[in-house]
Amino acid sequence: MLILRSSAYPKKLSLVVPAYNKDQEVFERIVQLVNQLKTLAYDWEIIVVDDASRDFTLREAIRSKKFNGNTDRIKVFSYNLNQGKGFALYHGFKKSSGEIIVFTDSDLDLPAQNLPVMLRYLAAARADMAIGSKRHPLSHINYPRLRKMMSRVYQLLIKLLFNLNVTDTQVGLKAFRRQVLEDCFPRIVIKAFAFDLEMLVVAASLGYKNAIETPIILNYNFTSTIKLKAIWNILVDTLAIFYRKKLLRYYKQPHYRLEQDEVVIASQKVFI
Repeated sequence: MLILRSSAYPKKLSLVVPAYNKDQEVFERIVQLVNQLKTLAYDWEIIVVDDASRDFTLREAIRSKKFNGNTDRIKVFSYNLNQGKGFALYHGFKKSSGEIIVFTDSDLDLPAQNLPVMLRYLAAARADMAIGSKRHPLSHINYPRLRKMMSRVYQLLIKLLFNLNVTDTQVGLKAFRRQVLEDCFPRIVIKAFAFDLEMLVVAASLGYKNAIETPIILNYNFTSTIKLKAIWNILVDTLAIFYRKKLLRYYKQPHYRLEQDEVVIASQKVFI
């Protein structure tokens, strides 16, 4: 389905795809996204950020660009020290030019057909951000029972601590107006898994409360695993976000500037 937009609505779309040890999945993901993007009424680009993978992720990302005719619409960046998903998203955002920024995972759990649905909701509501949600009544979820239970417990914790108007913060598909990210990134601390939560907490604290949840199709493919150490780290980071927000009031002020403060790890654009 084509997305209809008025002349006043943003025309340029940037998809930022962080990738770490996804191997051939990243190739399949990019090909699916390109096929879907070709049906949409947007100018678009895909920015793949290889987060120092130890397998063939970078090679497969490059192969996806070649497969699509070496188009300039697909840009591949890589660096040699793993920094975490949040860092990769930040780095990809700095390389982007779109008025709407979509963060999407590089695995195959979330089919590309979710993208036009999210963009349609975002445009219709003129929202600041659209968040894919497993809790949306129209979502179709194929998810292990244990993961469902863990997700629900975490969602209740988030509601208790932050009272966000979003029920599910962790789905790897989100769309933002560019200005939201311009304002939020200078306040973000976490560069790993709890990045999604911190971004939404910061956005809400800055007054960006026009967030809508969108239905998703999620087919769990058992390629992304959550280990006990990762669960512990997420909980620690979540409490740290609460501490920074409620006690330190850390998010009231920006702590660095996107243009002046360069990242420590410099990426290299991959030319082919």
